[in-house]
Amino acid sequence: MGSRSGGIVLIKKKSEIQDPEEKNNVEVWEDLVSIKELVLALVICSVTTLGGYFIAPNDPPKPLFFGLAGALVGIIVCSIIIKPKRTFRTVEDEE
Repeated sequence: MGSRSGGIVLIKKKSEIQDPEEKNNVEVWEDLVSIKELVLALVICSVTTLGGYFIAPNDPPKPLFFGLAGALVGIIVCSIIIKPKRTFRTVEDEE
């Protein structure tokens, strides 16, 4: 009897296969990242995190929680603004 196993295949767009210098990409954790989008995400997350921290009341645990909430808001905003450049397709292998 043959068994079926599923897998995920990573499909890179043609724009990602080019040289990193050609598209102003840098390698971060073995992945190519656009410098412009990386800086944009860092700025958005920093602003929302510090904003949450500074608007918090001065009671001891509240600045921490407000800062964490600001970080989550920043992550959500970045995930909406910056779209992924890859597509995944599930492939079933037959043996």
